[in-house]
Amino acid sequence: MSRVAKNPIPLLSGVEFHFDGNLVTIKGPLGSLSQIVIPGVGVKNSDGFIHISANDESRETHAMTGTVRALLANMVLGVTKGFERKLTLIGVGYRAQAQGDKLNLSLGFSHPVEHAMPLGIKVETPTQTEIIIKGMDKQVVGQVAADIRSYRKPEPYKGKGVRYANEVVALKETKKK
Repeated sequence: MSRVAKNPIPLLSGVEFHFDGNLVTIKGPLGSLSQIVIPGVGVKNSDGFIHISANDESRETHAMTGTVRALLANMVLGVTKGFERKLTLIGVGYRAQAQGDKLNLSLGFSHPVEHAMPLGIKVETPTQTEIIIKGMDKQVVGQVAADIRSYRKPEPYKGKGVRYANEVVALKETKKK
């Protein structure tokens, strides 16, 4: 079994855990999340902790125990605190504006880019060049941030584009005669 899977997941106060067959549901103050667990992985709740174990001796099951543990730990953290990703726009005239569940981007194209947010994801723009994406599901928050970044990735010569707040772009030197 994975070393990661041996660590139990603490259930914080206000978090409910349900396990029916292969479906794990975790409810908390921010909402509820569900995850399907593969049949060979055992999940049980005891003494306020979630324990993950391998029910058979196959190699795939032992490999998946750590993955299941990480997914469930992220679910517990997501329903209590939530996740957020910050993006910054670098470039002259690059702007972002949040309008309800849509994000309007001006990225130097001949047309504005409008990105619709999936359910459970909120977007904020404290300034015109900052975007904050918030939500319960870590995977969805990261995917939305990657989708927005893919509209205009940072280019390697001037660094213009959409980048993560903590991303460092290695700039190339221009060609010299």
